[in-house]
Amino acid sequence: MWGTPDMVSKLEHVLVRTPTTVGNFVADAQWREPDRDVLVHEHNEFVQLLEKLGCTVHIASAIDGLVDAVYMHDPMIMTPHGAILLQMGKQVRQSEPAQIRKDLERIGVPILGELTGSAIADGGDKVWLDAKTLLIGHGYRTNGEGITQIKKILAPFDVQVLAFDLPHFQGPDAVLHLMSVLSPISQSRAVVYEPLAPIRLLEFLKSRNITWLTVNDAEVHTQGANILTVAPDVVILAAGNPEIEGKLRESGVTVHIFNGENVAVKGDGGPTCLTAPLLRR
Repeated sequence: MWGTPDMVSKLEHVLVRTPTTVGNFVADAQWREPDRDVLVHEHNEFVQLLEKLGCTVHIASAIDGLVDAVYMHDPMIMTPHGAILLQMGKQVRQSEPAQIRKDLERIGVPILGELTGSAIADGGDKVWLDAKTLLIGHGYRTNGEGITQIKKILAPFDVQVLAFDLPHFQGPDAVLHLMSVLSPISQSRAVVYEPLAPIRLLEFLKSRNITWLTVNDAEVHTQGANILTVAPDVVILAAGNPEIEGKLRESGVTVHIFNGENVAVKGDGGPTCLTAPLLRR
């Protein structure tokens, strides 16, 4: 029952985590201080939007002191064959894969494998193009050993895993994921922030006849390039990104806006980051 063959098919089951309001968000997690009451309200509205769009939403409990745990996309990779539990490079997040294991076991989602040793990876560094093609960003949050182990776990299923080097940008303490610059919106289209996109990635997208809409320099910082697709050409976008919103609508995409100034933008995570997809079909 469980699995995701890509990132654009109909999203039927998804896992989210209630945000904590306890902890030092700035010192521990490098957030910009949010309004903590509004943070929870925004997350509740996001869940209601997912349900309105036909998703079954599984809700995990808040973890006091771990504000980043609201970004459920990162501790695991959902595959067509079950979940891969990761190991996280950001020190404050290292306990999250063990937490999400409990949630997956409670729901009944199979665990395909897990990273060990020196391997690190974040779910935000992976993009499924189709059931046989996984793109991974090699950066400060996902290292070579992490990519090697993911390839090994997926090898029995003949999945092609392609790694693309991410730029230094603002350094190892800042978050830059592959999904910071690339979000598929259908099998043949994506949203891309070109200045930070690896050239080989853009060349590969062209080779697969995937076209893209571009995000500007301002809106990449308000999660304009991190878009959650809930069905082909049906997306959720964080508020405050009028240019890419306009481009999407003009190209025939149905856009649903959510107010995520606190729960998304101030932690540098978009609507995709807030979700662990469990079933797409």
